[in-house]
Amino acid sequence: MSPDRTAMIFGERRMTYAALFERTSRLAAALRRAGVGPGDRVAYLGPNHPSFVETMFATWALGAIFVPLNFRLTPPEIEYQLRHSGAVALIHALPVASEVAVTVDLSGYEAFLAEPARFDEPVGLDGVACILYTSGTTGHPKGAMLTHGNIVWNCYNLLVSVDVASDEVTLVSAPLFHVAALNQCLLPTFLKGGTSVIMPGWDVDGCFDAIARHGVTLMFGVSTMFAGLSQSPRWRTADLSSVRTLMTGGASVPEVLIRSYQERGLAFCQGYGMTETAPGATFLEARESREHIGSAGLPVFFADVRCVLPDLTPAPPGEPGEVLVRGPNVTPGYWNDPAATAAAFTGGSWFRSGDLAVVDEAGHYRIVDRTKDMYISGGENVYPAEVEAAVFEHPAVAEAAVVGVPDEKWGEVGRAFVVPMPGSTLEPADIPAFLTGRLARYKIPVYVDVVTELPRTGSNKVRKGPLRDLPLPSARAVQGGQVDQDDAGIGGGRLA
Repeated sequence: MSPDRTAMIFGERRMTYAALFERTSRLAAALRRAGVGPGDRVAYLGPNHPSFVETMFATWALGAIFVPLNFRLTPPEIEYQLRHSGAVALIHALPVASEVAVTVDLSGYEAFLAEPARFDEPVGLDGVACILYTSGTTGHPKGAMLTHGNIVWNCYNLLVSVDVASDEVTLVSAPLFHVAALNQCLLPTFLKGGTSVIMPGWDVDGCFDAIARHGVTLMFGVSTMFAGLSQSPRWRTADLSSVRTLMTGGASVPEVLIRSYQERGLAFCQGYGMTETAPGATFLEARESREHIGSAGLPVFFADVRCVLPDLTPAPPGEPGEVLVRGPNVTPGYWNDPAATAAAFTGGSWFRSGDLAVVDEAGHYRIVDRTKDMYISGGENVYPAEVEAAVFEHPAVAEAAVVGVPDEKWGEVGRAFVVPMPGSTLEPADIPAFLTGRLARYKIPVYVDVVTELPRTGSNKVRKGPLRDLPLPSARAVQGGQVDQDDAGIGGGRLA
Protein backbone atom coordinates (compact mmCIF):
# COMPACT_ATOMS: atom_id res chain seq x y z
CA MET A 1 0.00 0.00 0.00
CA SER A 2 2.88 2.39 0.66
CA PRO A 3 6.02 0.96 -0.98
CA ASP A 4 7.96 4.21 -1.03
CA ARG A 5 7.50 5.10 2.63
CA THR A 6 10.39 4.48 5.01
CA ALA A 7 9.72 1.30 6.96
CA MET A 8 12.85 1.23 9.09
CA ILE A 9 15.80 3.38 10.06
CA PHE A 10 18.89 1.74 11.53
CA GLY A 11 21.85 4.05 12.06
CA GLU A 12 22.54 5.68 8.70
CA ARG A 13 20.51 3.09 6.83
CA ARG A 14 16.95 3.69 5.61
CA MET A 15 14.76 0.98 4.14
CA THR A 16 11.49 1.47 2.29
CA TYR A 17 8.61 -0.97 2.50
CA ALA A 18 9.36 -2.05 -1.08
CA ALA A 19 12.98 -2.79 -0.19
CA LEU A 20 11.91 -4.69 2.92
CA PHE A 21 9.53 -6.81 0.86
CA GLU A 22 12.25 -7.56 -1.68
CA ARG A 23 14.79 -8.55 0.99
CA THR A 24 12.23 -10.61 2.88
CA SER A 25 11.40 -12.47 -0.33
CA ARG A 26 15.08 -13.18 -0.91
CA LEU A 27 15.54 -14.51 2.61
CA ALA A 28 12.42 -16.65 2.37
CA ALA A 29 13.73 -18.15 -0.88
CA ALA A 30 17.08 -18.90 0.76
CA LEU A 31 15.43 -20.55 3.77
CA ARG A 32 13.19 -22.63 1.51
CA ARG A 33 16.25 -23.68 -0.50
CA ALA A 34 17.85 -24.76 2.79
CA GLY A 35 14.88 -26.97 3.56
CA VAL A 36 12.65 -24.80 5.80
CA GLY A 37 8.96 -25.52 5.30
CA PRO A 38 5.57 -24.89 6.90
CA GLY A 39 5.52 -25.48 10.65
CA ASP A 40 9.32 -25.51 10.99
CA ARG A 41 10.90 -23.28 13.63
CA VAL A 42 13.35 -20.54 12.63
CA ALA A 43 15.30 -18.87 15.44
CA TYR A 44 17.02 -15.49 15.60
CA LEU A 45 19.75 -14.53 18.08
CA GLY A 46 21.16 -11.04 18.24
CA PRO A 47 20.56 -7.41 19.19
CA ASN A 48 17.95 -5.29 17.43
CA HIS A 49 18.75 -5.16 13.72
CA PRO A 50 16.80 -5.04 10.42
CA SER A 51 17.68 -8.70 9.86
CA PHE A 52 15.49 -9.56 12.86
CA VAL A 53 12.48 -8.08 11.07
CA GLU A 54 13.41 -9.69 7.74
CA THR A 55 13.82 -13.09 9.39
CA MET A 56 10.44 -12.82 11.10
CA PHE A 57 8.52 -11.91 7.93
CA ALA A 58 10.43 -14.45 5.81
CA THR A 59 9.61 -17.16 8.33
CA TRP A 60 5.92 -16.27 8.21
CA ALA A 61 5.96 -16.16 4.40
CA LEU A 62 6.96 -19.83 4.49
CA GLY A 63 4.25 -20.74 7.00
CA ALA A 64 6.98 -21.44 9.54
CA ILE A 65 7.26 -20.39 13.21
CA PHE A 66 9.55 -17.60 14.41
CA VAL A 67 11.58 -18.10 17.63
CA PRO A 68 13.29 -14.88 18.80
CA LEU A 69 15.92 -15.62 21.43
CA ASN A 70 17.19 -13.48 24.28
CA PHE A 71 20.80 -12.75 23.35
CA ARG A 72 21.65 -11.97 26.99
CA LEU A 73 21.16 -15.59 28.04
CA THR A 74 24.03 -17.97 28.72
CA PRO A 75 25.00 -20.54 26.05
CA PRO A 76 23.35 -23.45 27.94
CA GLU A 77 20.11 -21.44 28.22
CA ILE A 78 20.14 -20.62 24.52
CA GLU A 79 20.92 -24.21 23.61
CA TYR A 80 17.97 -25.40 25.71
CA GLN A 81 15.55 -23.11 23.86
CA LEU A 82 16.89 -24.15 20.47
CA ARG A 83 16.56 -27.81 21.41
CA HIS A 84 13.16 -27.42 23.07
CA SER A 85 11.68 -25.49 20.15
CA GLY A 86 13.15 -27.93 17.64
CA ALA A 87 14.58 -25.07 15.57
CA VAL A 88 15.78 -26.17 12.13
CA ALA A 89 17.38 -22.84 11.23
CA LEU A 90 19.19 -20.14 13.20
CA ILE A 91 20.23 -16.68 12.07
CA HIS A 92 22.60 -15.17 14.60
CA ALA A 93 24.77 -12.14 15.21
CA LEU A 94 26.58 -13.66 18.18
CA PRO A 95 28.80 -16.75 18.48
CA VAL A 96 26.78 -19.82 19.36
CA ALA A 97 27.53 -23.52 19.48
CA SER A 98 24.49 -25.30 18.13
CA GLU A 99 23.39 -28.48 16.43
CA VAL A 100 20.75 -26.62 14.40
CA ALA A 101 20.79 -27.86 10.81
CA VAL A 102 20.94 -24.43 9.12
CA THR A 103 22.96 -21.68 10.78
CA VAL A 104 23.64 -18.29 9.22
CA ASP A 105 26.05 -15.88 10.87
CA LEU A 106 25.14 -12.26 10.25
CA SER A 107 28.55 -11.74 8.67
CA GLY A 108 27.45 -14.12 5.89
CA TYR A 109 23.83 -13.01 5.82
CA GLU A 110 23.97 -11.04 2.57
CA ALA A 111 25.66 -13.91 0.74
CA PHE A 112 22.97 -16.30 2.04
CA LEU A 113 20.11 -14.37 0.41
CA ALA A 114 18.75 -15.87 -2.81
CA GLU A 115 16.85 -14.55 -5.81
CA PRO A 116 13.49 -13.21 -4.62
CA ALA A 117 10.52 -15.54 -4.84
CA ARG A 118 6.84 -15.22 -3.94
CA PHE A 119 5.29 -17.67 -1.52
CA ASP A 120 1.63 -18.21 -0.84
CA GLU A 121 1.58 -20.68 2.03
CA PRO A 122 -1.88 -20.89 3.61
CA VAL A 123 -1.61 -19.52 7.15
CA GLY A 124 -4.74 -19.21 9.29
CA LEU A 125 -5.32 -17.02 12.32
CA ASP A 126 -5.00 -20.12 14.51
CA GLY A 127 -1.58 -20.99 13.10
CA VAL A 128 1.35 -20.51 15.47
CA ALA A 129 3.40 -17.45 14.49
CA CYS A 130 5.93 -17.21 17.33
CA ILE A 131 7.31 -19.08 20.29
CA LEU A 132 8.42 -16.59 22.93
CA TYR A 133 10.25 -17.99 25.92
CA THR A 134 9.17 -16.56 29.25
CA SER A 135 11.63 -15.81 32.03
CA GLY A 136 12.26 -18.99 33.97
CA THR A 137 11.77 -18.30 37.67
CA THR A 138 11.80 -22.00 38.55
CA GLY A 139 13.28 -24.63 36.26
CA HIS A 140 13.38 -24.02 32.52
CA PRO A 141 11.47 -21.21 30.80
CA LYS A 142 8.24 -22.03 29.01
CA GLY A 143 7.70 -21.36 25.32
CA ALA A 144 4.52 -19.30 25.00
CA MET A 145 2.89 -19.80 21.62
CA LEU A 146 1.38 -16.76 19.93
CA THR A 147 -0.79 -17.36 16.91
CA HIS A 148 -1.15 -15.02 13.96
CA GLY A 149 -4.58 -14.21 15.36
CA ASN A 150 -3.15 -13.37 18.78
CA ILE A 151 -0.75 -10.90 17.18
CA VAL A 152 -3.32 -9.33 14.86
CA TRP A 153 -5.91 -8.86 17.62
CA ASN A 154 -3.29 -7.38 19.93
CA CYS A 155 -2.39 -4.87 17.22
CA TYR A 156 -6.08 -4.00 16.89
CA ASN A 157 -6.31 -3.48 20.64
CA LEU A 158 -3.31 -1.16 20.56
CA LEU A 159 -4.67 0.81 17.62
CA VAL A 160 -8.00 1.27 19.44
CA SER A 161 -6.19 2.67 22.49
CA VAL A 162 -3.44 4.69 20.80
CA ASP A 163 -3.90 7.04 17.86
CA VAL A 164 -1.06 5.55 15.83
CA ALA A 165 -0.85 7.50 12.58
CA SER A 166 0.58 6.84 9.13
CA ASP A 167 3.26 9.47 9.85
CA GLU A 168 4.26 7.80 13.11
CA VAL A 169 7.97 7.65 13.89
CA THR A 170 8.32 4.94 16.52
CA LEU A 171 11.50 4.43 18.52
CA VAL A 172 12.16 0.72 19.01
CA SER A 173 14.73 0.78 21.79
CA ALA A 174 13.60 -2.15 23.93
CA PRO A 175 14.80 -5.57 22.71
CA LEU A 176 12.68 -6.98 19.88
CA PHE A 177 12.74 -10.46 21.40
CA HIS A 178 10.51 -8.89 24.06
CA VAL A 179 6.81 -9.01 23.24
CA ALA A 180 6.15 -5.33 23.99
CA ALA A 181 8.78 -3.96 21.60
CA LEU A 182 7.61 -6.33 18.88
CA ASN A 183 3.83 -6.25 19.23
CA GLN A 184 3.20 -2.84 20.83
CA CYS A 185 5.70 -0.82 18.80
CA LEU A 186 7.03 -2.39 15.61
CA LEU A 187 4.01 -4.24 14.22
CA PRO A 188 1.30 -1.61 14.89
CA THR A 189 3.60 0.95 13.26
CA PHE A 190 3.99 -1.37 10.25
CA LEU A 191 0.22 -1.75 9.98
CA LYS A 192 -0.13 2.03 9.70
CA GLY A 193 2.76 2.43 7.26
CA GLY A 194 4.83 4.40 9.75
CA THR A 195 8.56 4.40 10.36
CA SER A 196 10.36 2.34 13.00
CA VAL A 197 13.66 3.75 14.26
CA ILE A 198 15.53 0.70 15.50
CA MET A 199 18.20 1.07 18.18
CA PRO A 200 20.56 -1.91 18.63
CA GLY A 201 20.24 -1.50 22.40
CA TRP A 202 19.08 0.89 25.06
CA ASP A 203 21.19 3.99 25.48
CA VAL A 204 20.03 7.21 27.16
CA ASP A 205 22.05 9.57 24.97
CA GLY A 206 21.21 7.53 21.89
CA CYS A 207 17.52 7.92 22.71
CA PHE A 208 17.79 11.70 23.04
CA ASP A 209 19.77 11.81 19.79
CA ALA A 210 17.20 9.71 17.92
CA ILE A 211 14.31 11.86 19.12
CA ALA A 212 16.07 15.02 17.96
CA ARG A 213 17.30 13.60 14.65
CA HIS A 214 14.24 11.70 13.46
CA GLY A 215 11.36 13.49 15.20
CA VAL A 216 10.29 10.45 17.19
CA THR A 217 6.57 10.56 17.98
CA LEU A 218 6.03 7.32 19.93
CA MET A 219 8.15 5.10 22.14
CA PHE A 220 7.81 2.30 24.66
CA GLY A 221 9.99 1.76 27.68
CA VAL A 222 10.06 0.14 31.08
CA SER A 223 10.43 2.11 34.30
CA THR A 224 14.22 1.87 34.32
CA MET A 225 14.53 3.35 30.84
CA PHE A 226 12.29 6.33 31.61
CA ALA A 227 14.07 6.88 34.92
CA GLY A 228 17.39 6.98 33.06
CA LEU A 229 16.11 9.69 30.74
CA SER A 230 14.72 11.84 33.55
CA GLN A 231 17.97 11.56 35.52
CA SER A 232 20.15 12.57 32.56
CA PRO A 233 21.79 16.03 32.48
CA ARG A 234 20.09 16.45 29.07
CA TRP A 235 16.57 16.02 30.48
CA ARG A 236 15.80 19.68 31.21
CA THR A 237 16.95 21.05 27.87
CA ALA A 238 16.15 18.20 25.45
CA ASP A 239 13.66 19.06 22.71
CA LEU A 240 10.89 16.49 23.12
CA SER A 241 8.26 18.45 21.21
CA SER A 242 7.85 15.75 18.55
CA VAL A 243 6.87 13.06 21.09
CA ARG A 244 3.12 12.42 21.14
CA THR A 245 2.87 9.24 23.15
CA LEU A 246 4.98 7.41 25.72
CA MET A 247 3.95 3.86 26.60
CA THR A 248 5.18 1.81 29.51
CA GLY A 249 4.58 -1.58 31.01
CA GLY A 250 6.46 -4.54 32.44
CA ALA A 251 6.35 -3.31 36.04
CA SER A 252 4.65 -0.71 38.17
CA VAL A 253 5.98 2.80 37.52
CA PRO A 254 6.42 5.14 40.50
CA GLU A 255 3.98 8.05 40.33
CA VAL A 256 6.78 10.53 40.98
CA LEU A 257 8.42 9.37 37.74
CA ILE A 258 5.17 9.67 35.77
CA ARG A 259 4.68 13.20 37.08
CA SER A 260 8.14 14.22 35.95
CA TYR A 261 7.08 13.42 32.36
CA GLN A 262 3.69 15.06 32.72
CA GLU A 263 5.46 18.23 33.87
CA ARG A 264 7.17 18.22 30.48
CA GLY A 265 3.75 18.09 28.82
CA LEU A 266 4.09 14.44 27.76
CA ALA A 267 1.29 11.86 27.72
CA PHE A 268 2.47 8.90 29.75
CA CYS A 269 0.31 5.83 29.07
CA GLN A 270 0.62 2.76 31.25
CA GLY A 271 -0.55 -0.64 30.18
CA TYR A 272 -0.57 -4.09 31.67
CA GLY A 273 -0.04 -7.41 30.00
CA MET A 274 2.25 -10.36 29.60
CA THR A 275 3.82 -12.48 26.90
CA GLU A 276 0.86 -14.84 27.00
CA THR A 277 -1.62 -12.05 26.15
CA ALA A 278 0.48 -10.81 23.21
CA PRO A 279 0.88 -8.63 25.48
CA GLY A 280 -1.94 -6.09 25.99
CA ALA A 281 -4.58 -6.81 28.64
CA THR A 282 -5.35 -3.33 29.99
CA PHE A 283 -4.40 0.14 28.78
CA LEU A 284 -4.65 3.72 30.01
CA GLU A 285 -5.47 6.05 27.15
CA ALA A 286 -3.60 9.35 26.87
CA ARG A 287 -6.72 11.41 27.57
CA GLU A 288 -7.09 9.70 30.97
CA SER A 289 -3.42 9.61 31.91
CA ARG A 290 -3.54 12.69 34.14
CA GLU A 291 -6.79 11.96 35.93
CA HIS A 292 -5.83 8.34 36.65
CA ILE A 293 -2.09 8.64 37.23
CA GLY A 294 -0.55 5.30 38.13
CA SER A 295 -3.48 3.31 36.74
CA ALA A 296 -2.83 0.49 34.29
CA GLY A 297 -6.09 1.44 32.65
CA LEU A 298 -9.17 -0.44 31.55
CA PRO A 299 -9.45 -3.81 29.77
CA VAL A 300 -8.44 -3.54 26.11
CA PHE A 301 -11.31 -3.46 23.64
CA PHE A 302 -11.07 -6.99 22.25
CA ALA A 303 -10.51 -8.94 25.48
CA ASP A 304 -12.17 -9.69 28.81
CA VAL A 305 -10.35 -9.11 32.09
CA ARG A 306 -11.42 -10.11 35.61
CA CYS A 307 -9.97 -9.61 39.08
CA VAL A 308 -10.81 -12.56 41.35
CA LEU A 309 -10.31 -13.86 44.87
CA PRO A 310 -8.71 -17.30 45.49
CA ASP A 311 -12.14 -18.95 45.13
CA LEU A 312 -12.45 -17.25 41.69
CA THR A 313 -15.31 -14.99 42.81
CA PRO A 314 -15.00 -11.30 41.82
CA ALA A 315 -12.77 -9.24 44.10
CA PRO A 316 -14.67 -6.29 45.63
CA PRO A 317 -13.51 -2.82 44.53
CA GLY A 318 -10.25 -1.94 46.24
CA GLU A 319 -9.49 -5.51 47.35
CA PRO A 320 -6.52 -7.31 45.72
CA GLY A 321 -7.28 -10.21 43.45
CA GLU A 322 -5.62 -12.22 40.69
CA VAL A 323 -5.99 -10.96 37.12
CA LEU A 324 -7.62 -13.36 34.65
CA VAL A 325 -7.72 -12.67 30.90
CA ARG A 326 -9.54 -14.25 27.98
CA GLY A 327 -9.89 -13.19 24.38
CA PRO A 328 -8.47 -13.60 20.87
CA ASN A 329 -5.12 -12.17 22.02
CA VAL A 330 -4.54 -14.93 24.61
CA THR A 331 -2.05 -17.73 23.91
CA PRO A 332 -3.40 -21.20 23.17
CA GLY A 333 -0.71 -22.53 25.53
CA TYR A 334 2.94 -23.51 25.87
CA TRP A 335 4.98 -25.31 23.24
CA ASN A 336 5.30 -29.03 23.98
CA ASP A 337 4.09 -28.54 27.57
CA PRO A 338 0.49 -29.74 28.03
CA ALA A 339 0.81 -29.79 31.83
CA ALA A 340 1.84 -26.12 32.00
CA THR A 341 -0.89 -25.24 29.50
CA ALA A 342 -3.57 -26.95 31.58
CA ALA A 343 -2.36 -25.26 34.77
CA ALA A 344 -2.42 -21.81 33.15
CA PHE A 345 -6.16 -21.79 32.45
CA THR A 346 -9.23 -21.91 34.64
CA GLY A 347 -12.92 -22.03 33.81
CA GLY A 348 -12.09 -23.22 30.32
CA SER A 349 -10.64 -20.13 28.67
CA TRP A 350 -9.52 -17.75 31.41
CA PHE A 351 -5.76 -17.34 31.55
CA ARG A 352 -4.35 -17.05 35.09
CA SER A 353 -1.80 -14.25 35.14
CA GLY A 354 -0.35 -14.77 38.60
CA ASP A 355 -0.53 -10.99 39.02
CA LEU A 356 -2.44 -9.15 41.72
CA ALA A 357 -4.47 -6.02 41.04
CA VAL A 358 -7.07 -3.83 42.66
CA VAL A 359 -9.94 -2.42 40.63
CA ASP A 360 -11.63 0.84 41.59
CA GLU A 361 -15.30 1.74 41.22
CA ALA A 362 -14.63 3.11 37.72
CA GLY A 363 -13.12 -0.19 36.57
CA HIS A 364 -9.51 1.00 36.47
CA TYR A 365 -6.87 -1.62 37.23
CA ARG A 366 -3.87 -0.92 39.43
CA ILE A 367 -1.33 -3.71 39.43
CA VAL A 368 -0.25 -4.48 42.97
CA ASP A 369 2.40 -7.14 42.43
CA ARG A 370 3.15 -10.65 41.36
CA THR A 371 1.53 -13.24 43.64
CA LYS A 372 4.97 -14.81 44.05
CA ASP A 373 6.53 -11.47 45.05
CA MET A 374 4.01 -10.67 47.78
CA TYR A 375 5.16 -11.67 51.26
CA ILE A 376 3.33 -11.96 54.58
CA SER A 377 4.80 -10.21 57.62
CA GLY A 378 3.14 -10.90 60.95
CA GLY A 379 -0.07 -11.87 59.18
CA GLU A 380 -0.16 -8.77 56.96
CA ASN A 381 0.24 -8.86 53.17
CA VAL A 382 3.07 -6.69 51.89
CA TYR A 383 3.29 -5.80 48.19
CA PRO A 384 6.88 -4.94 47.21
CA ALA A 385 5.79 -2.73 44.31
CA GLU A 386 4.10 -0.35 46.75
CA VAL A 387 7.20 -0.21 48.94
CA GLU A 388 9.47 0.29 45.91
CA ALA A 389 7.38 3.23 44.74
CA ALA A 390 7.74 4.87 48.15
CA VAL A 391 11.50 4.23 48.27
CA PHE A 392 11.88 5.70 44.78
CA GLU A 393 10.59 9.05 46.06
CA HIS A 394 13.79 9.49 48.09
CA PRO A 395 15.79 12.11 46.16
CA ALA A 396 19.01 10.10 46.40
CA VAL A 397 17.50 6.84 45.05
CA ALA A 398 17.85 5.98 41.36
CA GLU A 399 16.44 2.42 41.52
CA ALA A 400 14.92 0.13 44.13
CA ALA A 401 13.85 -3.48 44.51
CA VAL A 402 12.21 -5.07 47.55
CA VAL A 403 11.91 -8.77 48.42
CA GLY A 404 10.60 -10.71 51.38
CA VAL A 405 13.14 -12.62 53.50
CA PRO A 406 12.65 -15.08 56.40
CA ASP A 407 12.37 -13.73 59.93
CA GLU A 408 12.02 -15.72 63.15
CA LYS A 409 9.60 -13.28 64.74
CA TRP A 410 7.47 -12.03 61.87
CA GLY A 411 7.72 -14.93 59.41
CA GLU A 412 8.97 -12.59 56.69
CA VAL A 413 10.26 -9.03 56.57
CA GLY A 414 11.31 -6.73 53.78
CA ARG A 415 14.78 -6.34 52.32
CA ALA A 416 15.38 -3.38 50.02
CA PHE A 417 18.14 -3.08 47.44
CA VAL A 418 18.69 0.53 46.42
CA VAL A 419 20.91 2.09 43.77
CA PRO A 420 21.91 5.68 44.64
CA MET A 421 21.75 8.55 42.20
CA PRO A 422 25.14 9.40 40.67
CA GLY A 423 27.10 11.59 43.04
CA SER A 424 24.71 10.94 45.94
CA THR A 425 25.56 9.43 49.31
CA LEU A 426 23.08 6.96 50.74
CA GLU A 427 23.25 5.02 54.00
CA PRO A 428 21.07 1.97 54.76
CA ALA A 429 19.44 3.68 57.74
CA ASP A 430 18.31 6.56 55.50
CA ILE A 431 15.61 4.46 53.86
CA PRO A 432 13.63 3.39 56.97
CA ALA A 433 13.88 6.94 58.30
CA PHE A 434 12.52 8.30 55.03
CA LEU A 435 9.65 5.79 54.91
CA THR A 436 8.51 6.40 58.49
CA GLY A 437 5.19 8.17 58.25
CA ARG A 438 4.89 7.34 54.55
CA LEU A 439 4.19 3.63 54.96
CA ALA A 440 2.71 1.45 57.67
CA ARG A 441 5.57 0.31 59.85
CA TYR A 442 5.22 -3.36 58.95
CA LYS A 443 5.88 -2.42 55.31
CA ILE A 444 9.19 -0.66 56.05
CA PRO A 445 12.13 -2.89 55.04
CA VAL A 446 14.15 -4.23 57.95
CA TYR A 447 17.24 -4.75 55.79
CA VAL A 448 18.60 -2.25 53.27
CA ASP A 449 21.46 -2.92 50.85
CA VAL A 450 23.02 -0.04 48.94
CA VAL A 451 24.22 -1.51 45.63
CA THR A 452 25.66 -0.26 42.35
CA GLU A 453 23.19 -2.11 40.11
CA LEU A 454 20.31 -4.58 40.11
CA PRO A 455 20.25 -7.91 38.24
CA ARG A 456 18.00 -7.71 35.19
CA THR A 457 16.34 -9.86 32.57
CA GLY A 458 16.83 -9.25 28.87
CA SER A 459 13.72 -7.06 28.88
CA ASN A 460 15.17 -4.88 31.66
CA LYS A 461 12.97 -6.21 34.45
CA VAL A 462 14.60 -6.75 37.83
CA ARG A 463 15.41 -10.39 38.58
CA LYS A 464 14.33 -10.86 42.17
CA GLY A 465 15.33 -14.51 42.48
CA PRO A 466 19.07 -13.75 42.81
CA LEU A 467 18.27 -11.02 45.36
CA ARG A 468 16.30 -13.43 47.55
CA ASP A 469 19.19 -15.90 47.45
CA LEU A 470 21.79 -13.47 48.81
CA PRO A 471 22.86 -14.01 52.44
CA LEU A 472 21.40 -11.50 54.85
CA PRO A 473 23.66 -8.63 55.98
CA SER A 474 24.95 -8.81 59.52
CA ALA A 475 23.24 -5.58 60.53
CA ARG A 476 19.61 -4.53 60.24
CA ALA A 477 18.69 -1.10 58.97
CA VAL A 478 15.83 -1.16 61.51
CA GLN A 479 17.37 -1.92 64.87
CA GLY A 480 15.66 -4.53 66.99
CA GLY A 481 13.21 -5.61 64.34
CA GLN A 482 10.55 -4.29 62.11
CA VAL A 483 8.08 -2.67 64.51
CA ASP A 484 7.64 -2.02 68.19
CA GLN A 485 6.10 -4.84 70.21
CA ASP A 486 2.96 -2.80 70.82
CA ASP A 487 2.37 -2.53 67.10
CA ALA A 488 2.26 -6.28 66.60
CA GLY A 489 -0.57 -8.72 66.56
CA ILE A 490 -3.24 -9.38 64.01
CA GLY A 491 -6.05 -8.83 66.51
CA GLY A 492 -4.83 -5.41 67.57
CA GLY A 493 -3.75 -4.38 64.09
CA ARG A 494 -0.64 -2.44 63.14
CA LEU A 495 0.11 1.24 63.54
CA ALA A 496 1.08 3.39 60.58
